[in-house]
Amino acid sequence: MATQAADTPHDPALSQQPDAVVVRFAGDSGDGMQLTGGQFTLSTALAGNDLATFPDFPAEIRAPQGTLFGVSAFQINFGSREINTAGDAPDVLVAMNPAALKTNLSALKPGGLIIADTGEFSKRNLDKAHYDANPLEDGSLAKYDLLAFDISALTIEAVKPFGLGNKDALRCKNMWTLGLALWMFDRPRKPIHDWLREKFAKKPELADANIAALDAGHAYGETAELSGPLKQVHMPAMPAEPGLYRTITGAEAVSLGLVAGAQLAGLPMFFGGYPITPASAILHHLARLKQYDVTTFQAEDEIAAICAAIGASYAGSLGVTSSSGPGIALKTEAMGLAIMTELPLVIVNSQRGGPSTGLPTKTEQSDLYQAVYGRNGDAPLPVIAARSPEDAFDCAIEACRIAVEYMTPVMLLTDGYIANAAEPWKVPDPASYAPFPAKFLTEKNDGEHLLPYKRDNKGARPWIKPGTPGLMHRIGGIEKQLNTGHLDYSPANHQAMTDARKDKVLGVSVPDQDVCLGAPGGKLAVVGWGSTFGPIHRAVHVAREKGLDVSHIHVRHIWPLPGNLGELLKSYDKVLVPEMNTGQFKTVLRDQYLVDAQPITKTSGQPFYVHELEAAIEEALA
Repeated sequence: MATQAADTPHDPALSQQPDAVVVRFAGDSGDGMQLTGGQFTLSTALAGNDLATFPDFPAEIRAPQGTLFGVSAFQINFGSREINTAGDAPDVLVAMNPAALKTNLSALKPGGLIIADTGEFSKRNLDKAHYDANPLEDGSLAKYDLLAFDISALTIEAVKPFGLGNKDALRCKNMWTLGLALWMFDRPRKPIHDWLREKFAKKPELADANIAALDAGHAYGETAELSGPLKQVHMPAMPAEPGLYRTITGAEAVSLGLVAGAQLAGLPMFFGGYPITPASAILHHLARLKQYDVTTFQAEDEIAAICAAIGASYAGSLGVTSSSGPGIALKTEAMGLAIMTELPLVIVNSQRGGPSTGLPTKTEQSDLYQAVYGRNGDAPLPVIAARSPEDAFDCAIEACRIAVEYMTPVMLLTDGYIANAAEPWKVPDPASYAPFPAKFLTEKNDGEHLLPYKRDNKGARPWIKPGTPGLMHRIGGIEKQLNTGHLDYSPANHQAMTDARKDKVLGVSVPDQDVCLGAPGGKLAVVGWGSTFGPIHRAVHVAREKGLDVSHIHVRHIWPLPGNLGELLKSYDKVLVPEMNTGQFKTVLRDQYLVDAQPITKTSGQPFYVHELEAAIEEALA
């Protein structure tokens, strides 16, 4: 999406009606912050605002309650104009306990609003958060607006008629907080009422209690005689093209795109997966789509998952598998098998931070080398990178197309941010996508002989379903003879087959690279890939408004690269490459085009902030 204004409002205290607001909900991992943020996102989408979200989970499965490393947060940037990022700094921080306040306070902009639950600021919780004194009382928050009251007590009072014990009653306080937020930003409550009744259909008393808490929080904002920071902010709907819209996460978009791709190929889809953060959501979503000829299989390990998918492709289905960096490493040998057997396979890599276990719930782009280079032998495969949740749908279809048309495994790169983040998505017209029907060989292709490795004009070998009469052939991981597929270790044959597999991948049809924003040539190009799109696009937009000669180029096809990319990059005096790694795509560009691409790297587990890239652009052009 093109951005027309700043991704954070200029008035942090919300004393005027802004055109965008950033809100962060933060609390203990058991406080339901992701659920609260998700429902606030739903109400915001229904109100017609554009939005982008950033869920931030703790890495621990269940950290000790009230500790700093157990804090879970959900940030949403929403407005009456187009939004590209989840926002640099929150205007409003909802802190459910001291640890949430301490962990997130540094991100809040000066003059921003803190909403805090005083009921959780006990001596014990203050000690867990390493506070020597209560920050709500010692004046340390003077540069912010502070609204502190006992949300816990108010929640217990609201649900008292339903006979819940204190522990169960306090589980409703996220709904109380959500109700206050809905009032503050003039959001409807009915969609949340409906969702709660559906969620707790078998326990209507819990639905009623949560609805009561939600309504009580809304009423508090509506009726409390408070002066100072608590004001209602109305955010008008953003002008949008007519059509069917929904919010979508990257994991949902990938899942729907894979199903659409299989349908466009006319194939049943088999998904073999193994649970791993943040890729597991794809397995969960696809398991609900069986009616579209989708078979899902949760394997006992990563290797079994990809091998099952390869077997499904051999049998005539579209094999798909998914994982994150550590699991992709385990799948590597089987990727080589898919490359050697030349079978279609889609591999989704939802990247996360660090080697080994690393940062399981944080985002990074550090698997690019692994995707482009990371297999034994000369084993190239096409690599595509999605730039946003919305874009992941089209990228998944593109991965399916390439896999089927070129008989090759394809890797689709997303990351933790794309997988978990949500944004509005205009549901496309299915008729706008061109089918790419799979073709199976049904008779011998060389007179009286079968040549299972005879290539078409794209370099692809024929796809032969096992059991097709008269088309028995060898398949496996040992080097095959050119055309016949017989085992052949001879030097000349291995050279020819290695070249054929490489040339097939390099010959994949890739559209020319466009310039997202700016001119095709000039002083500076900021080149990105993957989820850096939003902050780069916004930073370049701001710089161009200041009169700086800078353009934004964002690459979807990582391998093979677009045919015009080298010439395009050489038309700029300088090239900057922001990446959430230590400079991997920069190396690929230098290697392929001998351009002096300069890296801007970040491996904090957090996305780039717009202001970081603005500063880098100004420094490069100084």
